[in-house]
Amino acid sequence: MQDRFERAEEEIAHLTRTVEDLSDVVVEQTRRIERLERQLGLLMEREAEREVEGGGTIPLADQKPPHW
Repeated sequence: MQDRFERAEEEIAHLTRTVEDLSDVVVEQTRRIERLERQLGLLMEREAEREVEGGGTIPLADQKPPHW
């Protein structure tokens, strides 16, 4: 009986560590996604400004893709 408890405790410890590791991965991915979203927003703004300066009437970010 004691052996079963020890195995269960070991498994719980292993699962707890796995959850903590996965949580760290999710946090890092969230940071990367937020950074990439900011960079994408800046690039889209920059391209829209270039489009307007180049004589375009509708900023690129507001245009519908050709397949729509």
